[in-house]
Amino acid sequence: MAVQQNKKSKSKKGMRRSHHRVPVPAVVLCKCGNPTVPHAVCPSCGSYRGRNYTAEAE
Repeated sequence: MAVQQNKKSKSKKGMRRSHHRVPVPAVVLCKCGNPTVPHAVCPSCGSYRGRNYTAEAE
């Protein structure tokens, strides 16, 4: 097994782990006022880019 030669400092360990965080999801407000993810149909009113997609899904 590989064994490190010198101990990694807290600073170097933190620099390595800087990209391990969980990204915050992007949230936009729909015309109805409820939060939704961008480029997706609103789960509450069913609209996307000014069109209603709730009845067309069937």
